[in-house]
Amino acid sequence: MINDIPRVRFAPSPTGFLHVGGLRTALYNFLFAKNVKGIFILRIEDTDQNRYVLGAVENLISTLKWSGLDYDEGPVKGGPYGPYLQSERLHIYKEYAELLIKYKKAYYCFCNSDRLKTLREEQQKKNIQTMYDKHCLHLSDEEIKKNLSDGFPYTVRLNVEPGKIIKFKDHVRGDVEFSSDVVDDQVLIKSDSYPTYHLANVVDDHLMKITHVIRGEEWLSSTPKHVLLYEAFGWEIPVFAHLPLLLNPDRSKLSKRQGDVAVEDYKNKGYLKDALVNFVALLGWTAGDDQEFYYIDELIAKFSLDRINKSGAVFNLEKLNWLNEEHLRKMSETDLLSLLREEMKTSKYSDKEFSNEYLLKVISVMRERVSFIKEFIGKGFYFFEEPVTFDEEIVKKRWTPDSPVILSKFAENIATLISPTKEEYETTLHKTAFQLEIGNGQIIHPLRLAVSGVGGGPGIFDILFILGKEKILKRIDFIIDKLSN
Repeated sequence: MINDIPRVRFAPSPTGFLHVGGLRTALYNFLFAKNVKGIFILRIEDTDQNRYVLGAVENLISTLKWSGLDYDEGPVKGGPYGPYLQSERLHIYKEYAELLIKYKKAYYCFCNSDRLKTLREEQQKKNIQTMYDKHCLHLSDEEIKKNLSDGFPYTVRLNVEPGKIIKFKDHVRGDVEFSSDVVDDQVLIKSDSYPTYHLANVVDDHLMKITHVIRGEEWLSSTPKHVLLYEAFGWEIPVFAHLPLLLNPDRSKLSKRQGDVAVEDYKNKGYLKDALVNFVALLGWTAGDDQEFYYIDELIAKFSLDRINKSGAVFNLEKLNWLNEEHLRKMSETDLLSLLREEMKTSKYSDKEFSNEYLLKVISVMRERVSFIKEFIGKGFYFFEEPVTFDEEIVKKRWTPDSPVILSKFAENIATLISPTKEEYETTLHKTAFQLEIGNGQIIHPLRLAVSGVGGGPGIFDILFILGKEKILKRIDFIIDKLSN
């Protein structure tokens, strides 16, 4: 073992918002580290300056924090093996590239883009794999020295020995073999002096004492190059675990063309972090039972690399919606209140004052009827403003010529009550129905329309109790006036 304490890393490139696939990789690394009492590291692989997006690093860090995936070492926090931004480690990669050149494991390549393009086109015409032809491997020391002194642009390439079987064990896929004949002499240092992913990745994983490399399946084909680098340096190879692809319902690779793929998108749509983390955890992993609802502590306790699936995982939005609903149902009223307060800050009611007591009453009657925090406001808008329009279908169905008289009588009866309770509203409604010799429904339906503007929602007596007598009387007057005219 490289290290007595298991150490894993999440190493994203700062190219934009964090993809849900990236969140899953980070989550599995986090869960594994916490399960085995290991260390979870965040490393930013920002050596591809052409794809760098300003603000992406800050977004990555804030998204991980929002998701509850707190890293032990990394940017801002620091740690014993920093810096944790690859752009601040360029001198390290140069040193190790030179070491590879010294021992003939890598070589300088002075081929320009025109020659490489011609080579590629010739190979494509012959219908053979496009690979570098090792032309510069055969340059003499004098030629290399002269090219360097003349300032010729160059790259550094890995010297892949042909006819070799590259073997490694993947924790998810078992024994894997590649022929070195299909592995290109990969560029390790680009002409801009920046390292490629392959060199920087291996050097950093070794120096940061990474014991387990848990990453997406798309990196499986690069692993032979990494194994060759470990062998070239004489370093111990970490445990590899390549995660299955994320798929759309039609089993195509998850992409923006078929829906949202950024964590930011789901966050902005109001998905709870606990629900999203729960959902993402199940995209390729199972505890081996029928449980689907998890809190993060339960995921940590049950997580194992042994239970990761090989086959692709389908991103089922219906399941995510169900989990969001379930997590919301099980949240404490205190937590819901906090989230509702945050949601109201960005709503049209941001300048209105509502007491905690009032909002808790709304939460109590609405929580079984919503799937998202924003729906407390959207579906229960009548708790925050007076309805000025009324559902036309409900008006046609429930509003009769007798409704004004019926509601006026109910209003007359509740006007005499002092701070009425929910039970008193119910008693008064029964009393009004008895007085008018009508059924309770003949009062309930137009009354619901009057106080909410719609035909559905929580129990009518819950709504009445939360709104209070003054608002009820005002809303009854308004609907009578509006629909009578």
